[in-house]
Amino acid sequence: MTALRKALLPLIFGVVMVGAAARTGDGWALAAAAAALAAVAGGIWWRPAAGVAVALTVLTVVLAAPAPLDTTLAGLAATTYLVTRHDAATVPTMTAAVGFATVTALVGAVPVEMPWLPLAAPLMLLAGYLLAVRPYLR
Repeated sequence: MTALRKALLPLIFGVVMVGAAARTGDGWALAAAAAALAAVAGGIWWRPAAGVAVALTVLTVVLAAPAPLDTTLAGLAATTYLVTRHDAATVPTMTAAVGFATVTALVGAVPVEMPWLPLAAPLMLLAGYLLAVRPYLR
């Protein structure tokens, strides 16, 4: 049963990841999605293909321009796909992934007009980065 879970669970999340990204796509987006599905299938036997599958799914999102909630689902499925593929699923990891996906969905669903937000975003990103690397600077 464990071997089946190790192969089947990442495969399911990989298909959800690609499907959510390519739901509204056509042309080159579907070609990128097909390549991503092939990489998901290849990721069962070769781990680095899982990273390629996620990168191709990002390309699919760029080419297909899906709705924000589809992109959120694809991102959450990509996180879960990589975590289950690399056997690193823990309660804190999955809690953080679901929490970030929930915040992303709320931000995408609530229409807020803040013209100053693009100016504050780089500063907030820098503050988050400095906070994350703070333990390593000692």
